[in-house]
Amino acid sequence: MVRLSGRPVSRPPRPFGYPRAPHSPPPADRGAGGGRPGVLRAAVTGRSVAGQVFVLQVVIVLLLVVSAVVAQVLQVRHDSDTEASNRSLAVAQAFANAPGTAAALRSPDPTAVLQPRAEAARKATGVDFIVVMNTDGIRYTHPQPDRIGRKFVGTIAPAVAGGTVTEHITGTIGPLVQVVVPVKDSGGQVVGLVAAGITTAHVGGAADQQLPLLLAAAAAALALATAGTALVSRRLLRQTHGLGPYEMTRMYEHHDAVLHAVREGVLIVGGDGRLLLANDEAHRLLDLPADAERRHVLELGLDDETAGLLASGRVATDEVHLVKDRLLAVNQRPTDLRGGPPGSVTTLRDSTELRALSGRAEVARERLNMLYEAGVGIGTSLDVTRTAEELAELAVPRFADFATVDLFDAVLGGEEPRPGTALRRTACAGIRKETPLYPLGERIRFVTTSPQARALTTGQSVVVPRLRDEPGWRAQDLERTGQVLAFGIHSLITVPLRAGSLVLGVANFWRAEKPQPFDAEELALAEELVARAAVSIDNARRYTREHSMAVTLQRSLLPRTLPEQGALDLAYRYLPAQSGVGGDWFDVLPLSGARVALVVGDVVGHGLHAAATMGRLRTAVHNFSSLDLPPDELLSLLDELVGRLDQDDETSVTGASVVTGATCLYAIYDPVSRLCTMARAGHPPPALVRPDGGVEFLDVPAGPPLGLGGLPFETAELELPEGSRLVLYTDGLVEDRERDIDEGLGLLRDALLRTPGASPEDTCRTVLDRLPARPSDDVALIVARTRVLGDDRVAQWQVPSDPAAVSEVRGSVTRRLADWGLDELAFTTELILSELVTNAIRYGRAPIGVRLLRERTLICEVSDRSTTSPHLRYAASTDEGGRGLFLVAQLAGRWGTRYTPNGKVIWAEQPLP
Repeated sequence: MVRLSGRPVSRPPRPFGYPRAPHSPPPADRGAGGGRPGVLRAAVTGRSVAGQVFVLQVVIVLLLVVSAVVAQVLQVRHDSDTEASNRSLAVAQAFANAPGTAAALRSPDPTAVLQPRAEAARKATGVDFIVVMNTDGIRYTHPQPDRIGRKFVGTIAPAVAGGTVTEHITGTIGPLVQVVVPVKDSGGQVVGLVAAGITTAHVGGAADQQLPLLLAAAAAALALATAGTALVSRRLLRQTHGLGPYEMTRMYEHHDAVLHAVREGVLIVGGDGRLLLANDEAHRLLDLPADAERRHVLELGLDDETAGLLASGRVATDEVHLVKDRLLAVNQRPTDLRGGPPGSVTTLRDSTELRALSGRAEVARERLNMLYEAGVGIGTSLDVTRTAEELAELAVPRFADFATVDLFDAVLGGEEPRPGTALRRTACAGIRKETPLYPLGERIRFVTTSPQARALTTGQSVVVPRLRDEPGWRAQDLERTGQVLAFGIHSLITVPLRAGSLVLGVANFWRAEKPQPFDAEELALAEELVARAAVSIDNARRYTREHSMAVTLQRSLLPRTLPEQGALDLAYRYLPAQSGVGGDWFDVLPLSGARVALVVGDVVGHGLHAAATMGRLRTAVHNFSSLDLPPDELLSLLDELVGRLDQDDETSVTGASVVTGATCLYAIYDPVSRLCTMARAGHPPPALVRPDGGVEFLDVPAGPPLGLGGLPFETAELELPEGSRLVLYTDGLVEDRERDIDEGLGLLRDALLRTPGASPEDTCRTVLDRLPARPSDDVALIVARTRVLGDDRVAQWQVPSDPAAVSEVRGSVTRRLADWGLDELAFTTELILSELVTNAIRYGRAPIGVRLLRERTLICEVSDRSTTSPHLRYAASTDEGGRGLFLVAQLAGRWGTRYTPNGKVIWAEQPLP
């Protein structure tokens, strides 16, 4: 027990507020051994007001300390869970939205790409795990590599649907919080999931360590509060003895002054509904009569709603009441909640100006929000029509009830607008579908008095508050404008779509449901919206123009018709990419000896550069094929050419390196031997559909893409049964952002298996039916069904290395031509073969062979083992020889030389009669 020196008080203190007795001196502290211990005992016991205050304050302090400790413990736990959830969610969302995450999920080996990133992010952020998985829950990453490939433990269905999952679970590492978020691609489709988690112990551990310190501080605070309360109670016990009537009166006067000086109305209503007190602000706000006190609140002339609230005495919090022309925020509490007298206390606050200011702030916030959404929501695609639709959809119904966009036809085609021409309604949006406005797609020519024509001419916006009073607008079409007014449309804003000095069209905003007409502030908002949309529309127009130029260039470079040949039955398709033209191409090239070359290639990139490079490569293939080169040699020449093109591009572009890069597949089919020789440079392998319906991808050695150089190309040779279908394609057919090439090849195989015995045309149609209308990359496809040149159309002989054998060859050829009904060609054929066989005997090496092919033309071929090629020359008048090849060139439609692994073949073609 605490003891202080002094004597106890000789008499109990007087009740609070009572004056001291006359001539009674105030109590004073005694000397040593006086009454101080008695004063302290009276302060700490409950027999006096000071003692009761002391006990109450100690209890309150004790409760506050205990409550603070309990609240702190609970808050620590809550904060730990919240921090774990927030950190897990932030880490999961950051990793899911990180550049490259969606692309890595579509890569052939997501684990190889994502595991290092996930571990680095986990260590950097302090979470316990970051797990990337596919939409089936199969893990691609995990802190423990042996768990990669297993099923994720947790709920993922909401995340697969595009939501977020937060779970509190107890795992192998203790209580933890894990969050699962989706990974979306650029089109908004969920391609994978990311889970992140952290144990609550790691988050709340520091706070648990502070708990002993908190308890010690609480104990110290309790001790200090107890001592302070004892001192205050002791002082109160002494000072209340000196409180007299004067001091009480002064306290009342201060209370009354404050009550009437505050800018908030105060009303005190008794339990019988009579007004006991009303300060000056309450009189002003409610316009109360001067004798309002002691009158019933229902007799004060207030509106029924406000008077009913005051009479009811119920609890009210910030209720808004319209009293005359003021909006009052009313708060009301009963006075008898804790044993007080019956009645209620009401406070009034004038919120008229605040509400008006709040309304204007809300309107400004909404308009800023619209401008922000316009910045991110208009111009999402490089399509003129879609951009106009985005403007109309954004404006309805938040700004206007109906919105229309009219553009010049030239703008829709990518050209600069031509003033004076008609406009086309490109976009239309409204709160109702059926309207009397011009329909979508209508060509409109506005009269000069209309607001739209004025906006197009002056380049300035026009606002028409009341359409009914606008004769210039009504002159556009009296019948239609009458229907518009009858429909309820009453106000219009017309804003020109300006991009620099060009006026692309007009945007019209119509109001019908809202009774207020458009004003100047709304005009400024409309101009800002249209200004942002005009930039996007002009960008889309420029892209459309460049895209059209690139498409025109590419179409001019691709083959328009296939050449005539008899070795293959052909069908082809070409689909441009969704984002623009690319560098895919194909070709069919007739070769000597009734053979046909098939070419499919792909230049890296899109646009004019890729299309121009494709044209150069296609021209080079045409030139190289005329040399009758094997596929591997032709690709080697193309590889060297692409390397030179890359070097030219690097030197012509300042500060940047433009590497073209290309892939190519070159195949030669011989209808006589049924052999197909092919080679590829970084290109997907061709597919073969056999006559029995079986499908296989041919094992053609994969050479490097064109332009890398340094590595040779290899050829593959295989014999194709008659009626086989050879399918050549570019990678756009089997690979895109949604799937890898292995899945695409599987889909192509399935499509080809569904076409047994189908024609090349039907095969093309079946294969392309599974593709989207506009694929993400160019697609070139050729389907070639093989034909065979039968023995009845082929004749061949071996010729001895003796000039006398030439006559025997001529006789055999004449007889065979007679059997074929080609007697008309006997003379020229004998002459051609005589010259070619004589040259082979004289300058070549045995064995010497002669072959006749009856195809679309009559083909004569003479082969020998020499690699020396004859050259055409003009013999002088004094020369005895040197005119043989000249005669052959004059008599034959075409002639030439091709080299074989064993020598060469000199051939000549004659058209059939």
